[in-house]
Amino acid sequence: MEAKQLESILEGILFTFGEAVEPGRIAKALETEEEEVTSALEHMKERWKEEGRGIQILELDGAYQMCTAPELYEYLIRIAKQPKKHVLTDVLLETLSIIAYKQPVTKAEIEKIRGVSCDHAVSKLVEYSLVTELGRLDAPGRPMLFGTTEEFLRSFGVSSLDELPMPSQDQVEEFKQEAEKEIRLDVGGE
Repeated sequence: MEAKQLESILEGILFTFGEAVEPGRIAKALETEEEEVTSALEHMKERWKEEGRGIQILELDGAYQMCTAPELYEYLIRIAKQPKKHVLTDVLLETLSIIAYKQPVTKAEIEKIRGVSCDHAVSKLVEYSLVTELGRLDAPGRPMLFGTTEEFLRSFGVSSLDELPMPSQDQVEEFKQEAEKEIRLDVGGE
C-alpha cells in the first residue's frame, strides 16, 4: 500500500474511533504488517507536530489516538462556554405542541396523533430541557409520561400553560378534516 494512502486511511480510522487504537488491530483490518502501521503513525505524529497542527497523535500504552493539541484547550473552553442555540425542526415543534396540549402524555399517544415514531423527537426535547419525564402511567407496560418544563415556559414567553393559545373552532374543524383526509389516503393507498 502506498504511504500516502495508508496515512489517509489511518487518519480516518483514528478520527472515527475517537479513542486509542492498537496498531495490530489496524494492521489486521488492513491486511498489512503491524510495523508498517506503527511506522506510518509515528511519521504522521512527527509531521503533524512539526506543522503545528491543531490535531495531534498520541501514543498511549502502545495504542494511538487522535486528539486536540494542548495549546488549543483555552479556545475549546471558550467555545464550550458559549450558550447553545437549539434548533427546533417542524417535527420537534409538532411533537412539543402535542406534549404541551395533551400532557401528561405517553409516546404511544403522541405516535397515535402524529402517525409516526416519536422516540428521536421526544429524546431531543428532553435533551433540550423543554420536556421532562413526569412518571409512569398506571397501565400495562407502565409507559413513561411526558410533560413540558419551566424551560419550555421561559423559551416560549408564557408564565403558565393556561396562556397557550387555543385553536379556534374553525381551526379545530380544519384539523379534523385534514386528519380524516389523511386517513382516507392511507386506507386507499394500502
